[in-house]
Amino acid sequence: MPQNAAYAHYAILTAMLAPAFFLTATGSLLMSANNRLARVIDRLRTVLKELEDATDPQYRAVLEGRIAMQRRRSVLVLRGSQLLYLAISFFVGTSLAVAADAVFGYRLTVMPTVLAALGVLALFAASLFLARESMLAIQAINEEMDHRYMVARMRRREDAGTERGSQ
Repeated sequence: MPQNAAYAHYAILTAMLAPAFFLTATGSLLMSANNRLARVIDRLRTVLKELEDATDPQYRAVLEGRIAMQRRRSVLVLRGSQLLYLAISFFVGTSLAVAADAVFGYRLTVMPTVLAALGVLALFAASLFLARESMLAIQAINEEMDHRYMVARMRRREDAGTERGSQ
């Protein structure tokens, strides 16, 4: 085997491995997205249980708002995950296209580059969905803290009024 032919094989293998870095990043994001979805589902189940037990109409309305928020979050995580799976497909396709391009005498021209660019775009779009979901998660926890703080203040006032009335 001529030496430049051996170098060509190494160059092809190197080009096929380059998408692996994107695959690693995408896989990490996908694990994070799956963990987020599990947390959203757990929170949704807790709020649904609270709704079953709630009798106060105002509190039920608060809980229904929380359920709607968790639904929005789950949809965003789902869309992000779908885009991450799409990105993985594009990156694997990029590696296969690089190999096929070498086998067929470099006739695929820009196909490997286009697949890689589509993978990066899908990764970017997924990141936007997951960033939006993160903002909703912070909004949800802030709303919940505000609500619990308000309830605690009302109870303190009631307790203070009860103490004054009994003196």
